[in-house]
Amino acid sequence: MSKIERLIKSYSNFIAIPWRDDVAAAQRVIFCVYNEADELPLRVKIDEFELATKESGHEWAVFDFTNTFADWLSAQRYAKSYFKKPELLSTLLPKYLEFITQEFENFLQAKAVNYNTVVALKGVGSLFGFIKVKKVVDTFAPIVKGRILVFFPGSHENNNYRLLDGYDGWNYLAIPITADKEF
Repeated sequence: MSKIERLIKSYSNFIAIPWRDDVAAAQRVIFCVYNEADELPLRVKIDEFELATKESGHEWAVFDFTNTFADWLSAQRYAKSYFKKPELLSTLLPKYLEFITQEFENFLQAKAVNYNTVVALKGVGSLFGFIKVKKVVDTFAPIVKGRILVFFPGSHENNNYRLLDGYDGWNYLAIPITADKEF
């Protein structure tokens, strides 16, 4: 069985556990942690996560970060200037979080997301260098009343998460699911 298949099995076992209604926003976040080299095989298998979710009686929606930075930057009035002088981006980057938050809220409304929905976040690796995943999750978690599933290419050890094994990492209370840990 491949690492991604084991990750799907661990997720299936976890998502089948009945949900409590009285948990804090940070406790409704699930991180499926996998090696960044497995990004493409994982993306091919995302439908299996959806199937496991629906078999457990929950709804499913996927929000993709992959193109959000390009969409946001190309819509900026002085986009060409930022391409010529990328060092100027640092002053504009805080607005990127505002953009993706608005896109996310529009997505939730369009998908009619409710308390029984798992909202999967894919493409978080594309945030690398622009915005911390922790900041995005902290912003999104209170908005989603169901569960957030973050497909996280990196590592996890003792509640410390490292995106693409590049950041120093951060502590987070989310539930980690890995290919090596079964529920």
